[in-house]
Amino acid sequence: MHHFNVESLAACFHELDGTKAVGIDGMTKAQYGEHLEENLHDLVERMKRMAYRPLPVRQVLIPKDGPSGAMRPLGISVLEDKLVQKMMQKVLESVYEPLFLDCSYGFRLGRGCHDAIKALYQHLYHHEVAIVIDVDLANFFGTIDHELLIELLQEKIGDGRLIRYLSRMFKAGVLSAGELAVNDEGLPPGSICSPVLANGVAHQVIDTWFEHTVKAHCRGRVELFRYADDLVICCQYEHDAQRVRDALGQRLAKHHLQLNEAKTQQVRFSKRAQRAGDRQGTFDFLGFTFYLGRSRRGAVTPKLKTSGKRLRDKLKRVGEWARRVRNGLPLKHIWSRFGAKLRGHIQYYGVSFNGKAVNTFVYQATRILFGQLNRRSQRKSFTWEQFERFRKAYPLPPVKLGCALY
Repeated sequence: MHHFNVESLAACFHELDGTKAVGIDGMTKAQYGEHLEENLHDLVERMKRMAYRPLPVRQVLIPKDGPSGAMRPLGISVLEDKLVQKMMQKVLESVYEPLFLDCSYGFRLGRGCHDAIKALYQHLYHHEVAIVIDVDLANFFGTIDHELLIELLQEKIGDGRLIRYLSRMFKAGVLSAGELAVNDEGLPPGSICSPVLANGVAHQVIDTWFEHTVKAHCRGRVELFRYADDLVICCQYEHDAQRVRDALGQRLAKHHLQLNEAKTQQVRFSKRAQRAGDRQGTFDFLGFTFYLGRSRRGAVTPKLKTSGKRLRDKLKRVGEWARRVRNGLPLKHIWSRFGAKLRGHIQYYGVSFNGKAVNTFVYQATRILFGQLNRRSQRKSFTWEQFERFRKAYPLPPVKLGCALY
């Protein structure tokens, strides 16, 4: 617990985003910062006496990617708890980061989605793969058993007081609609240190087991690619794929986790079979659909594009946003924010082979915005020709495929 000193906590305080929603005590970052040194000294003293107790998380529901109306819970901690969580995150990362394997990409220093996508693409390109297991973990973050988590933490962390504080954080509960719920499973939603804790569980339950046990019992090459709870397994032989899937289900069940059997699929993805005329399947990973296509020279090669589901959902969100702002903001502000939305989409989805899908999104999103702007009033409406002139005068971000996969 020597990391929890005034200097380290002050550094964590300055890293917190002061624009985020407040927890159940209503304390803002600015208010806490008015007497920062005094507050931090008090916090450190309470932590030394084991007198610090995290408060319940305030739960709100936010729109979820996918079907219309679907929502997901988001937890909002009080500011002081965010401060402690930030320091815990740093301590946990210092413990786990040297242990994490190359197959893990999510919520890691210096790694991201594009790294995972590129590694998977390179494997599919350079190796013959018969089956890709598209794994769906059933509510992974929400079903991690607290007792199991504490046991796994104790294997890597010798500081008993730190583990006791983590246990208190798990048991603080969630306040929703005035009712307090305390569970014995699931990571605190929205907690700063939940991602590294989940990664720690996945590392010990899935990654190391796969690397040291699964690979040793397979006849061919098998590789795991995991971003948080999103993972795929590439198998050289079909026989290995069924055994790996069965073993993974048993391994998860042993640790109080489970596969979503209905959504976990074994996808045929053989370049050799595709060349012979046997059409292969597709699978999704991190918002992209992977499929086998043809290179410019006619060779069978893996390719990827924005998944249809993700593309439709993104366009739906553009429409919802445009309806909200069309009458409440000046056109120049709407245009600036629209450009920022396009820029973010292009930066993420602008990878090799995906130019057509990115251009489709930009075109369709622009048409949606045009339609909403024309519903403001007759005085403010555009013809398409006027809109095109405006767009040329104030250009939108160009489509660039900034992430090369080869």
